[in-house]
Amino acid sequence: MRLSKPRIAPLEMSELNEDQKAIVAPIAERGPVLNIFMTMARDPAAAKAFLAWGNYILSRKNGLPAREREIVILRIGYLCKSGYEFTQHTRIGLQSGLTEDEIERIKRGADAGWSEADAVLIRACDDLNRNHFVSDAVWAELGRFYDDKQKMDLVYTVGQYTQVSMLLNSFGVQLDKGQTLDPELKGY
Repeated sequence: MRLSKPRIAPLEMSELNEDQKAIVAPIAERGPVLNIFMTMARDPAAAKAFLAWGNYILSRKNGLPAREREIVILRIGYLCKSGYEFTQHTRIGLQSGLTEDEIERIKRGADAGWSEADAVLIRACDDLNRNHFVSDAVWAELGRFYDDKQKMDLVYTVGQYTQVSMLLNSFGVQLDKGQTLDPELKGY
């Protein structure tokens, strides 16, 4: 984690005003409300807009299958050194069909024993993280495995989770109770 304590503390349920309750209520129906959402609830208008786009990215409307989407999210979380993001999506990645070995290899990059289709997703993440642009060679390689909608959704997903990582890192959102930080992300 980049910060050992929050710069912007998550709200407690007892502190929520009516607008904040409206943001948090649908999340609370599914279980405990994570620190990211209790922090974002401080600005209900921004949280509402942010969550609408985020819900698209995590939905079946996203052309990337869940497993491939999680490869992208985890790679960006790792590249952005977002301990919170990488921790949350490790759990989601496992639920979406990734193995623990694959999650470990996401940190190593495209040449860590991936299929061609998975490796090019990681290369595209690396291009976007480094240059904010997918190179012609990687774009052409993506086209061997993914259609135009999927390639668009790849870029949208990288953009969304780069933003998520920036806010998590900058706001100092801390891990939720019972979570353990990946040792490679300590001190970032």
